[in-house]
Amino acid sequence: MQDTPPAPESQEPPPPPLPSGERSSDKTVMLVLSYLGILALIPLLVEKEDSEVQWHAKHGLTLIAGWIVLSIAIAMLAAIPFVGAILGCAVMPFLWVVILIVHIVAIVKALKGERLIVPVISDFTDRW
Repeated sequence: MQDTPPAPESQEPPPPPLPSGERSSDKTVMLVLSYLGILALIPLLVEKEDSEVQWHAKHGLTLIAGWIVLSIAIAMLAAIPFVGAILGCAVMPFLWVVILIVHIVAIVKALKGERLIVPVISDFTDRW
């Protein structure tokens, strides 16, 4: 019986590191999810080692919590007869447009490797 030499193992070389301006598609998805409401829990729970994704996920959750608190406060004020009509017709639609714009700007900045600093909310997030 002849011994045959073992076949050489084919080890694929590790993928080359990304250039400094690029990021992996997983990280990009996680950064976008960070600012899509409750979906921010996904990067918060999945990317525990990446401090940048963690910061953006916490910031996204804090933004959503802030918007919910603000919406509830405005809804309670809307119960006042005259003030309610003004708040319901003018302020709430404007507030939702502002929320949408803030989230879009936050996503764009996150994808560029920057952070959107919202005065009170970002301070609260940094303590978390």
